[in-house]
Amino acid sequence: MTTLSPDQLEHARNVAEAAAAQAGELLLQHLGRLDPSAIRSKSEARDLVTAADVAAERLLVQRLRDAFPEHAIEAEEEVQDPADDRPRWFLDPLDGTVNFVHGLPAFGVSMGLFDASGPAVAALVFPRLGETFVAVRGGGATLNGSPIHVSSTQDLGSAVIATGFPYKRDTLANPNLGNFNRFVLRVRGIRRMGSAALDLAYVAAGRMDGYWELHLSPHDMAGGALLVLEAGGRVTDAQGGQDWLRAGHIVAAGPKLHGAILGDIEV
Repeated sequence: MTTLSPDQLEHARNVAEAAAAQAGELLLQHLGRLDPSAIRSKSEARDLVTAADVAAERLLVQRLRDAFPEHAIEAEEEVQDPADDRPRWFLDPLDGTVNFVHGLPAFGVSMGLFDASGPAVAALVFPRLGETFVAVRGGGATLNGSPIHVSSTQDLGSAVIATGFPYKRDTLANPNLGNFNRFVLRVRGIRRMGSAALDLAYVAAGRMDGYWELHLSPHDMAGGALLVLEAGGRVTDAQGGQDWLRAGHIVAAGPKLHGAILGDIEV
């Protein structure tokens, strides 16, 4: 896999931001108008997919195929190109599907591009909230065009952190409940937004002081993690390493708080 040049990254950022915005508009067209027959469960009854997920993913895939035929795509619903050395896009066309189905505004589109040097471009759009988060490696992170930065909170007692729980929480050995029970006694507050992409974006913007979660997929994290990194934060897997994209667990926070969260997590 090659490392993309600054000009290539800027082009990818422009394409991704425009595509994510289009997908976000498509989601708004479906919001509150879904026929029950257009909503179905995946392998787990709590894990929903809608006609809006599929339509948004197809839009994103087509935009990327047109602009970058040499890139690979790994998306949530329909497309997963074989593993190879091409730059790879990770797409979540509707992160927060349960929120979307229930009419809650915490849902969005998440796009992340990786090359040989790791996370390279991110574009996340939360259309009901009117917020667009963008990052390019080495270029910082922005919210609606303005620079953002992680919080400077140093101690857990002053922190508001976020997490989530897996759909298969009744069958997994560690559904994250033990971690939650420990942290809830130590922090100012815990929030459960129902969207990993939104949690990571809020950490990048300093609205949340930190975030951890287990049992995630790459498309959940790929875009939001770069936002946190470019906003001055730290991102690791739950064991302190750099395998967060594929390990399925992640810890993201400002550099002064990251270690305190990491040290109290059991995978």
